[in-house]
This record gives sequence, structure tokens and C-alpha cells, in this order.
Amino acid sequence: MSENNGIIAGTPSEAPPVISKIRIVVADDHPIFRDGLCKLLALEDDFQVVAQAQDGRQVLEVLQQHEPDILLLDLKMPGLDGLATLQRIQTARGKTRVIVLTASDDKNEFVQAMKLGTSGIVLKQTATDMLIKSIRKVHAGEIWLDSHTTAAVIRQFVANEDAPPLPSSAPTVSRERERSPLSQREREIVALVAQGFKNKEMAEKMFISEQTVKNHLHNIFDKLGVSDRLELALYAIHNNLHTGR
Repeated sequence: MSENNGIIAGTPSEAPPVISKIRIVVADDHPIFRDGLCKLLALEDDFQVVAQAQDGRQVLEVLQQHEPDILLLDLKMPGLDGLATLQRIQTARGKTRVIVLTASDDKNEFVQAMKLGTSGIVLKQTATDMLIKSIRKVHAGEIWLDSHTTAAVIRQFVANEDAPPLPSSAPTVSRERERSPLSQREREIVALVAQGFKNKEMAEKMFISEQTVKNHLHNIFDKLGVSDRLELALYAIHNNLHTGR
């Protein structure tokens, strides 16, 4: 075969595969942390940091300008803080899903963030690979809570009997997905899961074996169409099953 301008004639050129990018905005008031995080995210082939923001007012401007897929939002920012920003964007936000990225350990703030439509909460001390995983999971429509905060957040929901249900913008499970009615025993287990109890603790509390608890959970997951304990807990809270009454 002859060569023409460096291309071997007769050999079709293959275009590189197009990678769908997850478009991200990083909002944090500490420039060193913000810039470092952006550099880390840029190493991922499917991530694209489209903008940065240092306070809530800049967040509102950036969201309107770029309409990102994911907003990584710090709660402690000057002026308009993270929670106030969430309140402002709750009705205006389009496709953007929010992951709260914070050094705070205030569970009340986490609960408020979840009520305001946050799709994920990640502590700043979390390993980078877990943050990357959380971005992909939330982008896929899932909720992400750090393992250290899940039970505490659920218990805060349970403790506040006057708390409104999760907003419709949060990825919760609709009662319409319930394929068949739950038995009274299954409803008791759902309530205990929502309160953060583990299988062994539920077994002791209900005077049944741990394997029986697992069997009930398998049936409950199948009936409700949920995939994990967190989704089940959110379903319970959203449908007022978390008290067991």
C-alpha cells in the first residue's frame, strides 16, 4: 500500500471513542482546597470541571451560566452559606444534583441539607476515590451518604416527628413501587432499618434469628423494589413508616 501524508492508504482511520463527561462545579471558599480538588477531578476521563465558586452568590451565577450535572457544595462559606444557597436553588435548579462536601460534623446541618434536596453528603476527610465514586453514583440518580453519617442522619429524621417529608426532588422511592402489601412484621423491620438498627440488633430486639431478619429484608426489598438499606430507610421516612406505628 502507498503512503499519503503519513496515512497508510487502504487502512480506515478509527475515531477515538467519545467519553460522556460529567460536568462539575466546585464551590468552596478556600482557594488551595478548591484548586487542588479541581486538579484531582481533572485526572478522571469522564469528569469536566466547568467552573469554580467561592461563595453562595457565585454558585447561583455559575449554575445559571453552566447548568452542570454535579455541584460540589461546601456548607461553610462567607455571605450566602451552603444551606442558604440550597434554599435559593431548590426551586430554580434544573438537572444539577448537589453533593455537600464538608468538614462539619453537625448532623442537624446534614438533615437540613437532605430536606433541601441534596443528593449526597461527603466529609472532606473522605478518601479521594470515595468522593469520585460518590460523584458517579449521584450522577446516576442515586443518593450517597458517607458511612459515618448514614445512621446519624436517619436517626435525626426519626427524632424530629414534625419534620416534613423529603422533597420530591430527592431520589426517593414512591409508594407506587410497592408490589404487594407489607406484613406487620415487615413493617416493624422497615421501621427499625429507618432508625439505624443493624441486623443483629433487630434480631435481638424482635427475638428472632439474624437469618430470619435477612429473609424478611430480602422479601421487603423485592416488594418495594429498593436495592439497599439506605433506599429502604428513605422510603420509610418519605412514607411515614419509620416510627413503626
